[in-house]
Amino acid sequence: MGIKRYELNEAQWERISALLPGKSGDPGRTGSDNRLFVNGCLWVLRSGAHWCDLPERYGKWKTVHRRFSRWCHAGVWERVFEVLAADRDNQYLMIDSTIVRAHQQAASGKGGQRIRRWGVPEAD
Repeated sequence: MGIKRYELNEAQWERISALLPGKSGDPGRTGSDNRLFVNGCLWVLRSGAHWCDLPERYGKWKTVHRRFSRWCHAGVWERVFEVLAADRDNQYLMIDSTIVRAHQQAASGKGGQRIRRWGVPEAD
């Protein structure tokens, strides 16, 4: 069976598997389903679907979402991103425009009529 859409291939999984919690020797439960869980998260994030639309093959959507949130709060995703972003050969590093912030005054462009104090237009 080939790789399903939005899922990690073997090379991608090998790069991040050691960075994730749940390895033998880590405190707590062993994450035997880490790859399935990460693929489920990627399915939601890449498809733009709601968590409740997560296919059943990835598990119960509430469980996957809860674990995703716990990993967010624990900084797991940030650590993975930092390691992948530090790789000089990374050809696919992109910044989503939804995280780029601009000051509210950046919305108004230069030009147009300038207004002096008290609402009176300036003379050219």
